[in-house]
Amino acid sequence: MQRIKQWKRILLPYEQAVEELKVKFKSIRYEFRDMNEYSPIEFVTGRVKKISSILEKASRRNIPEDRIEEEIEDIAGIRIMCQFVDDIYEVVELIRRRNGKDLDIVYEKDYIKNNKESGYRSYHVIIRYPVQTALGEKKILAEIQIRTLAMNFWATVEHSLNYKYKKNIPENVRIRLRKAAEAAYKLDKEMYKIRNEIINAQKLFEEKSNSVYEISNNIHLLNLFGYKDEAREFQRQFDIIWKNGSLEELQELSKVIKYAIQKYQAFD
Repeated sequence: MQRIKQWKRILLPYEQAVEELKVKFKSIRYEFRDMNEYSPIEFVTGRVKKISSILEKASRRNIPEDRIEEEIEDIAGIRIMCQFVDDIYEVVELIRRRNGKDLDIVYEKDYIKNNKESGYRSYHVIIRYPVQTALGEKKILAEIQIRTLAMNFWATVEHSLNYKYKKNIPENVRIRLRKAAEAAYKLDKEMYKIRNEIINAQKLFEEKSNSVYEISNNIHLLNLFGYKDEAREFQRQFDIIWKNGSLEELQELSKVIKYAIQKYQAFD
C-alpha cells in the first residue's frame, strides 16, 4: 500500500504535464480555427501510464526502479491525431519551433517513412518537459505520438491483440495485421489526393455552421430586446435561405441582422 502511495506521488508531475500539453496543443488547433485556417491538428488525447504497466515494462527491459524515470520515456504520453500524413510533419515543425522554449526535444523517431516490421506507423517525439511542483521545477520525459486517424485505428487494434496474446500474436494474425497496415496507409495516400476538396468542404461546413449560429443567436437577442416583429421577419428569411440559399446569402443575412441590432441599441 505504501509503495502505491509513493508511486502516486511520483506520477503527479506526469499527470500535470499531460494536462498542460493537452491544453497547449488544443490551443494551437483553436488558433487555426479562429483565423479560419485549416488546422493540421484534428484532436489531442493524453494519458499517464498505469503503475502496473510501468513496472511491467521496467521488468521486461531490466530497468532498475531508481532508473525508471530516466529510461522509460512514455510514462507521460500525448497523442495528436491528424487527417493527412502531410499534417503530421507540419505538427512536428510546430513542436520543433517550441524547442528550447517551453520544452526540449530529446530525439525523434519517424515510423512513417521507416515503419516497424509489424506495419506500425506513427511519428514519435520524445521531449523533456518542465513541471512546476511544490518542491520546485522537475523536468520529466514525455512521448508525443503524431499519427493519422487510419494509423491510429490500426495501432489500437494491434494494441488489443498484443494484450490478448501477451505480445505473442500468432503468425497468421500478424500477416493479416501487416496487410491491414498497408491498406490503412494506402487509404491515407488516396485521401491525400483529394485533400484540397476535403479541406474546402470542411471549411464550407464550418463557415455555414458559424453563420447559422450567429443568425440564431442574434434573432434570439432581438426577441429579448422586445423587437419580436423584426425577429419573426428575420426568422422567415432565414428559413427560406436555409432550405435553398447559399453560404453567401447566409453571411449577408447575418450582417443585416447585426446591423439591425446595432441600430436598435443606438436608439435605446
